[in-house]
Amino acid sequence: IIRLFMVRVFVILDGIGDRSCKALNGLTPLESASTKNLDYFSGKGNGGYVYAINEKIAPESDEAIMALLGYDPTKYYYGRGPLEAFGSGMEFSDGYLALRTNFATLEGNKIIDRRAGRTLTTSEAKALEKSINEKVSLDYPFKFKATVGHRGVLVIKGDFSANISNIDPAYKKVGKFGTAVSTRLNEVEECKALDPEKKTKLSANAVNSFFSQTREILKYHEVNHRRNKKYLLEANALLLRDAGTILPELPKKTEWAAVVSMPLEVGISKLAGMKVLKFDYPETTNHGFSYNLYEGVKETISESIKAISSGKYKNYLIHFKETDVFGHENMAIEKKKIIEIIDKEFFGFLRKIEDLELAVTGDHSTPCEMRGHTSDFVPLLHFNAKLEKNDTMQRFNESECADGYYGKMYGKDVLKTLKFL
Repeated sequence: IIRLFMVRVFVILDGIGDRSCKALNGLTPLESASTKNLDYFSGKGNGGYVYAINEKIAPESDEAIMALLGYDPTKYYYGRGPLEAFGSGMEFSDGYLALRTNFATLEGNKIIDRRAGRTLTTSEAKALEKSINEKVSLDYPFKFKATVGHRGVLVIKGDFSANISNIDPAYKKVGKFGTAVSTRLNEVEECKALDPEKKTKLSANAVNSFFSQTREILKYHEVNHRRNKKYLLEANALLLRDAGTILPELPKKTEWAAVVSMPLEVGISKLAGMKVLKFDYPETTNHGFSYNLYEGVKETISESIKAISSGKYKNYLIHFKETDVFGHENMAIEKKKIIEIIDKEFFGFLRKIEDLELAVTGDHSTPCEMRGHTSDFVPLLHFNAKLEKNDTMQRFNESECADGYYGKMYGKDVLKTLKFL
């Protein structure tokens, strides 16, 4: 038994929520998975269910994770771009325009794949990044950075407005939030100013210019020439979304550490004052994205165990990205398998900790057969051996947590309700 002071572990399983899957005989991945360690914590803990923002919004990870950490997004959220830029170590000041990007595959204006088949290697992405930074010409200084896999960030320096629409049609602005669109829109859209202000029009024009110039550069790039010969989807466009010009100031948390690897989660954790125990996510290789995800989850588990075993901090945020990706790709069996690996290797480790408080939930649902985020709730598990068992939950899944002791919750209230602060 590992003897530590009371350690609190808050686990966010990205996109964990799901719906009935044909591939799993009508069960969700959580219902179908063999999870003896989560079953153990569920049998001794209490459950509930969470809407990150509200019952109508299909949230993106940025506003959802911010809410789960206790920060009301209606007060602190200003767009995803600056969070990604900050988490990527890019220079950013208020007024700069930052956007999240995806390398994608287009035919004309039709999107063939929003992520270039998830086969873009790290070296390929960096080669494309270099050409874009060297060849694109805007009226303002800018920097583009390829981050992990197909992901990237664009920062344009100046005094801009973030009140512009997305080129990426999979997400749209609803008020101040970026939300997933349930219809499968597959044509890129022109970035539009959403108000008549001069600097808003300048922002939209700059984004459209960047998009059109990068299309020309990527179209003839040697990386795509080689990918074409290998029958791989070309990374021939950059989809841009979730503009922001302000980095929020978040009230700081003390005695928290975060094991995170993606730029977004790194950025939010840093802004929250956590000690970020960032690790380099394994480089994307040409072995296929499933292989890369299994390598990634092994690394996340290893780094999490190392961090918690150190005993240096009282509170740990642990984020697993992989569950979300298999949802986006409608790979229910793989989503189930990755849950089983996390249960065996990570939650099995947590069972050895003598004095543990544990909360497990997701930032949003990514049902496999929907291939995207929905407004469905995510399950919640809270375990503390010193607290009474107040419900009948025996397993961590959508159906059992729906009848849990805590009932319905909103993201911003989770840590406060669990007294996890």
